[in-house]
Amino acid sequence: MNTIHVDVVSAEESIYSGEARFVALPGESGELGIYPRHTPLITRIKAGSVRIEKADGAEEFVFVVGGILEVQPDRVTVLSDTAIRGKDLDEEKANAAKQAAEEALRNAKSEIDLARAQSELAVLAAQLSALRKYRKK
Repeated sequence: MNTIHVDVVSAEESIYSGEARFVALPGESGELGIYPRHTPLITRIKAGSVRIEKADGAEEFVFVVGGILEVQPDRVTVLSDTAIRGKDLDEEKANAAKQAAEEALRNAKSEIDLARAQSELAVLAAQLSALRKYRKK
């Protein structure tokens, strides 16, 4: 069977390491799909879910808040400051944080405050979207 080794690493820990048939993740310019023997590639990724179809057919979801993707023909490496396993995502906590970010957006007094609130809101929207995808599986 054709597989590719996948490592998803956050600043704190290794989130996933194993063989996979396919990996999908949010590239900076759109969704990327990676199969074994993919052309080498280095690119930035944006906030969203990494979907890993493991060698046994099961799926693993990891939410990342941006980072770097390196693809070699036999290996995929995702480096992210923040990465959370799909099973560890907390919808209630994410919704509360989203409400706080929306409040900060409404109360922004400077361009920096506005940009910070918009960035936080985008990350939380991506996290909630990833959570919903994970829950459907």
